[in-house]
Amino acid sequence: MIEVLVVDDDVRVARVNAAYVAKVAGFRVAAEAHSAAEALRRLEELPDLDLVLLDHYLPDETGLAVVREMRRRGHQTDVIMVTAARDVSTVQAAMRHGALQYLVKPFAFAGLRAKLEAYAHLRRTLDGGGEAEQSEVDRIFGALSAGSEPDLPKGHSPTTAETVRRALMTAEGPLSAQDVADGTGLSRQTAQRYLKLLERTGRATLSLKYGDAGRPEHRYVWATRA
Repeated sequence: MIEVLVVDDDVRVARVNAAYVAKVAGFRVAAEAHSAAEALRRLEELPDLDLVLLDHYLPDETGLAVVREMRRRGHQTDVIMVTAARDVSTVQAAMRHGALQYLVKPFAFAGLRAKLEAYAHLRRTLDGGGEAEQSEVDRIFGALSAGSEPDLPKGHSPTTAETVRRALMTAEGPLSAQDVADGTGLSRQTAQRYLKLLERTGRATLSLKYGDAGRPEHRYVWATRA
């Protein structure tokens, strides 16, 4: 069982994230913390912790400061940053301080589940120990990136998927396939196909808009905004 410490300054958000973790097989929430000081104290109290889901914006210190202090004290517990901080300098600093993954708030359950499942896969890969050939090293380094984006089915273009994703992420409200088509230059049929893919993989949320007559219009919103 992978023991997890959930750290977030907002008690409600911490509880939601903890509930998400509890839904993923093989993971257990050992404790929650709502400040840097409390997080460091929990790390001292719970030496068997495997993973910290760490917010960056804490009331007394930043999440990056927590990681630095963890390493200074000799704690090698793995860290996944879970934060609203989007600036590249913070992302880069998180990488340099050894964060294994970086999940931007807000996010849906599917987003966190993908990160956790990728982390679990990494641990299984490393448990064998011993030496590794280059192919095995590549597989180890690829284990975490596997949780970033779902594999596209045959016949789907990464460029088109990214175009539709950005259209949803930057929209001020739900979009129909026609809205996406008008905004991106794609055909309505293509937009609909990629919207359905995003909805199936948990990246988008579907709602129905009923008009005066006829079939309801399918409208999509990026899952982290739902």
